[in-house]
Amino acid sequence: MSPVLAAQPVSTSGVPWDLALRSTGVAAGFLLVLWVVSVRRRDAGLVDVGWAASLGGMALAYAALGPGHPLQRVALAATGGVWGLRLAWHLLTDRVLAGPEDGRYVALREHWGARADLHFLWFFQLQALLAGALSLPFLLVASDPRAALAAPQVAGLALFALGLGGEALADRQLAAHRKDPANRGRTCRRGLWRYSRHPNYFCEWLLWCAFALLAWPAPGGPWALLAPAVMYVLVTRVSGIPYTERQALRSRGEDYRRYQRTTNAFFPWFPRGTGTDGHAADAADAASGPPTTPGPAPHPR
Repeated sequence: MSPVLAAQPVSTSGVPWDLALRSTGVAAGFLLVLWVVSVRRRDAGLVDVGWAASLGGMALAYAALGPGHPLQRVALAATGGVWGLRLAWHLLTDRVLAGPEDGRYVALREHWGARADLHFLWFFQLQALLAGALSLPFLLVASDPRAALAAPQVAGLALFALGLGGEALADRQLAAHRKDPANRGRTCRRGLWRYSRHPNYFCEWLLWCAFALLAWPAPGGPWALLAPAVMYVLVTRVSGIPYTERQALRSRGEDYRRYQRTTNAFFPWFPRGTGTDGHAADAADAASGPPTTPGPAPHPR
């Protein structure tokens, strides 16, 4: 193991846990307000906006109030803050205000029936708790006393730029595909979507890897690796990809099954031939079951 990796302390002494608790409380209050609005609008998609905005707000709060060196806190505000607020704005304007309720939440509303609003209440609050837990890399960066950026942090900034640019590009390519009436019922295969069925989720995960790299040299930095690990599981196994695939199979049918046979679900790679690789059958089986409660899926399609 390299000296850089071996020397990182795992102690979190000096980390302002009280700041994290207060910020999580504010996020819970914010998501409570959004829940009230969602009941009036009958659109639970506001929970995704609240999740992203809460994390972006936590990054800015930690950057403003944390005990670390100003350079570290500026780096945090320029990455975590910018990412969270950009994503919240995109979800609000491109998803919540631009169309009907997301299919994932329609399915949950039907599954929960008359008590759906009460179930969504605890679901909104769960997202506040998850945002507080996932803000750990931000908190560690804001506690870093060093006056210079270490090599892992420089790599993290580069990876952040790559992930943010890729996510924005994937958004634009998908939006352009949707605007063309000729593409109704057809799967987007342009640009990044040729190499991954979910390039936006992949780029989102790259951003969490970047946040872990930014936090790595700080006291307790290795704990930040938990954030991208948790996000990978949530996006690929719990909320993001499984729900999106079910909805895509319902709306695009055989066209999407062909896409599944030729294109990786998450990690980008060149398209395969048209032979069956098992993804379509797995997703079709999953689509036949009842909906399960999703975790944070910050980028629904």
